[in-house]
Amino acid sequence: MSSFFEKRGNNALNVNTNTQNGKSVAIAITTHGSDLYWAICAIMITATMVFVGLAATKPRHHRIFHYITAAITMVAAVAYFSMASNLGWTPIDVEFQRNNPVVRGVNREIFYVRYIDWFITTPLLLMDLLLTAGMPWPTVLFVILVDEVMIVTGLVGALVKSSYKWGYFAFGCAALAYIVWELVWTARKHASRLGSDIGKAFVSCGSLTAFLWILYPVAWGVCEGGNVISPDSEAVFYGILDVLAKPVFGALLIWGHRGIDPGRLGLHLRDYDSDPAVYANDKHANDYGVPANNTGVIHTGVAGTNNTTRPTDGIVTGAERV
Repeated sequence: MSSFFEKRGNNALNVNTNTQNGKSVAIAITTHGSDLYWAICAIMITATMVFVGLAATKPRHHRIFHYITAAITMVAAVAYFSMASNLGWTPIDVEFQRNNPVVRGVNREIFYVRYIDWFITTPLLLMDLLLTAGMPWPTVLFVILVDEVMIVTGLVGALVKSSYKWGYFAFGCAALAYIVWELVWTARKHASRLGSDIGKAFVSCGSLTAFLWILYPVAWGVCEGGNVISPDSEAVFYGILDVLAKPVFGALLIWGHRGIDPGRLGLHLRDYDSDPAVYANDKHANDYGVPANNTGVIHTGVAGTNNTTRPTDGIVTGAERV
């Protein structure tokens, strides 16, 4: 892969140099790191096209997990394009200066674009999992909030040069512990009660996510935190984790959902051409048990009014019984 890009002339580091905001960085990726980021960018783009293509084979109201998963890899593709282009970073003085030549220097290249990616994609990953488990919306929203706290504290910690960075690291780890608990205990139990196929789909994807996410703080500790491994090795560590946590996770999730109706998960989604509020005709109105006149307008059934309304989901008011 490296020789391929060299033949093509990977000129990213020459065009976008190691100087940002008037300050040159000492510890930064080389062409090898850039090549790897380009390769992962290609994987993310390919995965996005595959997930969107698979969505086209499903009815529109069954595509929610395809679209969420495609959004994850699409955002990641942009982030990896930025990192491969040696963009989206800032130089930060390291807390621990090392003698190893690959990490020797005063400051290190910190890719803040990676955290922007995670701030968008990790809530989507959790939505994939928690909706699969049929978790209630208040729980889903709270877990996503905790996840965003985890990502923001990781970013702030990476941008801090003093030992106070480890305080943010501790906050992030505490948030991660709560998320893992929700996945391996609460959500797993909830999913198993919805059916064996749903439980199996959740366990395979949830276990992979919980395991991989526990490794991210390890990567942070030896990269942004401790300045132990080089930025090229950082590209390998984070890159493998992201490929497993996004395209591979997405493939497992879509496969697991192949025979699951979203309605079983509490997701009652309508296709727009069968929604009486949009296309109110006799056929569709009767499908929802709502009376319609021959003009296609659905009436409330209340005498003396001509107001239209959405389906009542089987609830009949006193006025309608008259």
